[in-house]
Amino acid sequence: MSERAAPFHCPYCGDEDLRPSETPSERGTGAAWECRSCNRAFRLKFLGLLAQGLAPSPSDGSAGGAP
Repeated sequence: MSERAAPFHCPYCGDEDLRPSETPSERGTGAAWECRSCNRAFRLKFLGLLAQGLAPSPSDGSAGGAP
């Protein structure tokens, strides 16, 4: 299995001072990160691809939403 890419910014404060976090209870459950700026810990998870993919929906581009 390949290693996942690291986040570039904290999802809470936007700062870039992130460090890998590992506590004894979190080993083996995926990568957790610590933000040294706002003192928060977080974990990112990929949920999957959207069913509609990259195709634009028919409502894209309409200003009012209703015809």
